[in-house]
Amino acid sequence: QVRLVESGGGLVQPGGSLRLSCAASGSIFSIYVMGWYRQAPRNQRELVATFTSSGITNYADSVRGRFTISRDGAENTVSLQMSSLKPEDTAVYYCYYSDHGRIFQYWGQGTQVTVSS
Repeated sequence: QVRLVESGGGLVQPGGSLRLSCAASGSIFSIYVMGWYRQAPRNQRELVATFTSSGITNYADSVRGRFTISRDGAENTVSLQMSSLKPEDTAVYYCYYSDHGRIFQYWGQGTQVTVSS
């Protein structure tokens, strides 16, 4: 089993910034994919950004240039720096962790991000 611990999130005004972090522990993989998905009310869960153990990043078009995903110090820990936030970024953000082949997938409990004036 893999345990994911998320931190960050909250309420921010449009144009502001927030940082999310996620740490994986337990039966972690040597080669992995880690990142964030989000789900707004009445919407399907969608990709935000992912980071592989080899350093490859992938971003949704809607966040590219505004969000940055990176390893946060320790292995199996990633951060998502969100800037120039928009009201449409409001959602529950879920940490995601999987093996390289995405056979074993794990999700965090979710953290609310609300962008509102």
